Amino acid sequence: MSREIDYGNLMHSAMRGLIRTVLQDISENGLPGNHHFFITFDTAHPDVEIADWLSDRYPGEMTVVMQHWFDNLTVDDEGFAVTLNFGDSPEPLYIPYDAIRTFVDPSVEFGLRFESADEESEGYSAVPDAGENDEDEEPLAEVKKDADVVSLDSFRK
Repeated sequence: MSREIDYGNLMHSAMRGLIRTVLQDISENGLPGNHHFFITFDTAHPDVEIADWLSDRYPGEMTVVMQHWFDNLTVDDEGFAVTLNFGDSPEPLYIPYDAIRTFVDPSVEFGLRFESADEESEGYSAVPDAGENDEDEEPLAEVKKDADVVSLDSFRK
């Protein structure tokens, strides 16, 4: 029986650990400087906890912005919980790391993208954003296009 090193899953685990470390620091010390995050996640993931009206509005995926206002950020080994403002309505969310599809910090042009083996598209599609967003900021699609993104496709057989 032949054994192989699963580099794809190892990279995913390392990248999710990076997100956990960053969010843990933010929960303890706040966002430094101009840092902010666009986090796109699978709203149908079984462990995602969001309001019914949000899952109805975003049945496949949703992008949230953590920038000017967020509250109650707690981070654990499986995911994170945060309260975000949706049109002056604070809503608690729980997002497991396994549900995250992209994590982007446009202030430093950093981004991670998680792809499943059956995804064939390269690049980003414009996704409506939710949460607090500044009108002076670039549209989400442009921010993602300019970010340095790590893709695992080159590591897969």
